[in-house]
Amino acid sequence: MTATSLKVPNVRQSVTAAEWNLRVDLAAAYRLVALFGWDDLIFTHVSARVPGPERHFLINPYGMMFEEITASSLVKIDQGGAKVLESPYEINPAGFTIHSCIHAAREDAHCIAHVHSLNGVAVSAQRAGLLPISQQSLFVLASLAYHDYEGVALNPDEQPRLVADLGASVFLMLRNHGLLTVGGSPAEAFLHLYLFEAACAIQLRAQSGGTDLLPIRPEILGGIRAAARQVTRGQGADLVWPGLLRRLDRANPGYRD
Repeated sequence: MTATSLKVPNVRQSVTAAEWNLRVDLAAAYRLVALFGWDDLIFTHVSARVPGPERHFLINPYGMMFEEITASSLVKIDQGGAKVLESPYEINPAGFTIHSCIHAAREDAHCIAHVHSLNGVAVSAQRAGLLPISQQSLFVLASLAYHDYEGVALNPDEQPRLVADLGASVFLMLRNHGLLTVGGSPAEAFLHLYLFEAACAIQLRAQSGGTDLLPIRPEILGGIRAAARQVTRGQGADLVWPGLLRRLDRANPGYRD
């Protein structure tokens, strides 16, 4: 089945230019998650806040594979989870439980990415969590929080604890569950997710070597934020995103539909 065979109506003429551009980037983020192998069939989520005062959000149509998602197929909902633009698809209630409370609590949380990547889940089950053993891990550890597992995320009573644990952090490790990142755009949330998953993959490979690991000195971690801004000129996501879109255009075009 291809994305076009799903026959989702094109909504470009029904939304603002700003929303359409966001839809294109969010659909690209979904397909990139699939391309990098972090998707869990249909069971994880990337959400984005629609520009404007209405507090509307875009999230994946429940039942559509990530590599099939298009700009028009994304479901537009309000803070209560009700659809505000007609769609033949519903949304994942667990996804909305997690994403809605973070969007409500964090004005900077324009986009939230949550995956059940195999490396991420494996490290989330380790008592010590993410270790400072790679350059990638330092970028994550500079703004990392943890949230203990409370079961499938359907209980709204968990939301205040989830928000409190995240605090002002960019990266959240959901214990026994997966990874979550916050960004100002789909590009930023995706870049954060790339670093998070890479750090977890490196940790598991290093641990499989069967020898003692060499931790990075704490004083280096203290200066990592300034170093990151210098290396990327403060715009890491903006630098890498056009290249990611070109890669996606070669591998799986059609997300702009």
